[in-house]
Amino acid sequence: MPVLEVKGLKKHFAGVQALNGVDFILKKGEVHALVGENGAGKSTLIKSLTGIYRPDGGEILLDGKPYAPQHPREAFDLGISVIHQELNLLPELDVAANIFMGNLPTKRNGLIDKKRMYEEAGHYLELLGLDFSPRTKIKKLSISQAQMVEIAKSLSHNAKIIFMDEPTSSLSPTEQEKLFQVIRELKERGVSITYVSHRLEEIMDICDRVTILRDGQLVTSMDIKDTNMDEIITRMVGRDLSNRYPKMQITPGETLLEVKHLSKSGVLHDISFSARAGEILGISGFVGAGRTELVRAVFGADPVDSGEIWIEGKKVQIRNVTDAVNHGIALLTEDRKNQGLLLNMSIKDNISVSGLNCIKTKPKFFKGPFVDKKAVAENAKYYVDVIKIKTPSLKQLVKNLSGGNQQKVILGKWMSVNAKIIIFDEPTRGIDIGAKAEIYMLMEQLAKAGAAIIMISSELPEILNISDRILVMRYGHITARLTAREATEELIIHYCAKEVKDESTA
Repeated sequence: MPVLEVKGLKKHFAGVQALNGVDFILKKGEVHALVGENGAGKSTLIKSLTGIYRPDGGEILLDGKPYAPQHPREAFDLGISVIHQELNLLPELDVAANIFMGNLPTKRNGLIDKKRMYEEAGHYLELLGLDFSPRTKIKKLSISQAQMVEIAKSLSHNAKIIFMDEPTSSLSPTEQEKLFQVIRELKERGVSITYVSHRLEEIMDICDRVTILRDGQLVTSMDIKDTNMDEIITRMVGRDLSNRYPKMQITPGETLLEVKHLSKSGVLHDISFSARAGEILGISGFVGAGRTELVRAVFGADPVDSGEIWIEGKKVQIRNVTDAVNHGIALLTEDRKNQGLLLNMSIKDNISVSGLNCIKTKPKFFKGPFVDKKAVAENAKYYVDVIKIKTPSLKQLVKNLSGGNQQKVILGKWMSVNAKIIIFDEPTRGIDIGAKAEIYMLMEQLAKAGAAIIMISSELPEILNISDRILVMRYGHITARLTAREATEELIIHYCAKEVKDESTA
């Protein structure tokens, strides 16, 4: 008998049938992948199974009995947990308090039994092979350690089902392997796990079965051993994406950006590199390698202690983001929701906001001292059409778009200021496989049009297949400079993990 069975589940929002008769079976002690493009219905299904949404139709059985949670707490008390991408922990409290939040052990007099709380928390940490103290504050932990606290919290409530939403999105390969180890141990104990991820390589590695959704409907469920990545992708998107990494033959042009001896105490150490028109320069490294700190420094978002930046052969002063934009540098940040977008504003406003402030493009958006609203709308519509942003209207709020379309809005914003050096920091994080292919193609087209593209990515297949040259970083140092032809996953990981003296400044 399945531990969880879903029959014909339906959920409707204003004008959208988010789930349309979905069936789903989760067996005891299995790791079951749930995949689909953004908007396929994965999140709606999970929220319907954990008491956040109430389905409009269909039936849910938990251990063979009807199950209709009215609140997430009810689902949690019945042994159903969710580990979200944004972790649900209180950073100022310690590990033990977070594990037992809402279920603190008490003495007969009603006071918290702290001795028992720390002992039991220690037991769950030991069970997961963790070596930090239950008295450690959450804010002192790494993302992967905090994630393990979420798992310990689930186990403390006798979880029999755990939903994991993009659990490896911020983890290094070592941390990812640790998570997989824990998942395998949970499976041995009979815990059932539903695993949501856009990283299909992980799904093939860790999962037993896969359920594919498309447009709110079930496409199929099948055993992992009976399928492959290409088949899963085709069924997800409804079209062939065997060429997931489009690569054009482009001859690199002149050097557009040259960074010389950039340093910031404790963060960046004598970094030098260049980027040419028509090429994609990949930057690889584990979490904490200094990749984001490097590009933020180039973009003027963070100060440095020393170093020079040259653009098209001229030394420039970049003291802030405005200077960078005026010199043609753009950054698509890894945290697009908090740093790249105005979520409560429209697509039109988001695309045009930088153009209104950039010295080179400002004149086309003004009539005298006043904003030319027609020019703003025409500019936004042009880029919506060019980069194929899926939206019913330019007035659509950006917060209501999928991750892939949000990324395109940021790209449209920078294209509208004629950026020629475009930095992508984790450009496809949290984006489905179909939207990824579109982002890759846009990067190639920008390179072909003469831009220099710099791409940070934690996904090695992405780095290897999209980049023309690759820099590898470790603890603020460049440890290797590789051509696309010589680079392999093993070689990149070697340079990510080992301290190697970098002799070159190329």
